[in-house]
Amino acid sequence: MSLRLAMRLAAPPGPGGALSILIFHRVLAAPDPLFPDEPDVRRFDALLGWLRQWFNVLPLADALVRLRAGRLPARAAAITFDDGYADNLLQAVPLLRRHGLHATFFIASGFLDGGRMWNDTLIEAVRATRLTALDAGIADLPELPLDGVEARRAALARLIPAVKHLPPPERAAVVQRVAGRCGADLPTDLMLTSTQLRTLRAAGMDVGAHTLTHPILARTDADEARREIAEGRALLENILGERVALFAYPNGKPGADYRRAHVDMVRELGFDAALSTRPGVNAAGADFFQLARFTAWDRPRWRFGLRMLDNLRQRAPVTVDA
Repeated sequence: MSLRLAMRLAAPPGPGGALSILIFHRVLAAPDPLFPDEPDVRRFDALLGWLRQWFNVLPLADALVRLRAGRLPARAAAITFDDGYADNLLQAVPLLRRHGLHATFFIASGFLDGGRMWNDTLIEAVRATRLTALDAGIADLPELPLDGVEARRAALARLIPAVKHLPPPERAAVVQRVAGRCGADLPTDLMLTSTQLRTLRAAGMDVGAHTLTHPILARTDADEARREIAEGRALLENILGERVALFAYPNGKPGADYRRAHVDMVRELGFDAALSTRPGVNAAGADFFQLARFTAWDRPRWRFGLRMLDNLRQRAPVTVDA
């Protein structure tokens, strides 16, 4: 049986259909030795070709209308990006347009116009430092060797998880301390500018909200979490001059990164739907405020296809206690 036929059987048209939502973050101009699994233009181009062959790729907003109405085509899929990197416009959008495909970009709007996400501060500090070892000053984290690319990759694999779930003020302080100890010049052009965001929208892509500064909502005070969600969207709407209807939870794991209270906040603030990073596909009766997303990183083509097929067989629960 061909993969295309198997996918059609797993996701038929109509009320029995299922929507695969793919998640990306960056598309690099060239491979990054520190993050060899991050897609570059060559790999993303190939992946879009596979998606066109196996799936009916729809704009996310259109796909959600069809899902709610039970009118999805067979093998329905949508493409999303999180965070708001400049390479989304510079590298991803030209390839999407060349393949005739669409994506929705969820923007952490507080980083527009020269901002930098906390993890990128760590990455770029470790990348550029002249240190051969780093004492990050984090409990239970030993001194990290930095003598070579492999060592720096291993250091980041320990450093980023150690910082990710700290309360936002503590996380910011740790990141600032590490950057200071590394003593490196850090880039200010990683994220989109407001002008670039408008260009991305004018290219036919859609924009969703992703908070203001990408906090882990489960570790954030309730009033601050609501402010992050509401002000993150308001800034985007001010830049674009239109309503922003969709939201993606930062990091997106139910329970660990957001909870039921945050689902309720998003609904009360008037969004149409919200996306998690829980794997699986979205079928009839799906919780539109906790939609599943998944992307296979396997190579070559046949392994990518098999992984996507396996995900098609995982129907996300109608609701998730978070």
